[in-house]
Amino acid sequence: MDLFLETTSQETEHRVVLGGDIDAHTGPKVKETLMSLANEPGTSHLLVDLEAVEYMDSTGIGIFIAVMKACKQKECAFEVQKLSPRVERLFRITGLYEHIAIRKGESE
Repeated sequence: MDLFLETTSQETEHRVVLGGDIDAHTGPKVKETLMSLANEPGTSHLLVDLEAVEYMDSTGIGIFIAVMKACKQKECAFEVQKLSPRVERLFRITGLYEHIAIRKGESE
């Protein structure tokens, strides 16, 4: 499946909705988008919605680690929300679940 990527921004806060597959084919677009938002001057919050992600491999894990590090360095809050069951399992298996803030409720 192809990638769905939608970004909405409000001043220094960004929300990205991802859907489809995050793999070696789609990963560069995901990484480019998330890293540019994380590194944008003044960004205070980056929220990624993963509800519609059907498949993610190690490429996606690497992307989320890189974005997490970039946000930490820039003192930007980084959260993910609405993990699909497959993605949640992958986050737990790799230990990423313990290192990335996971929002349990709906986005605002």
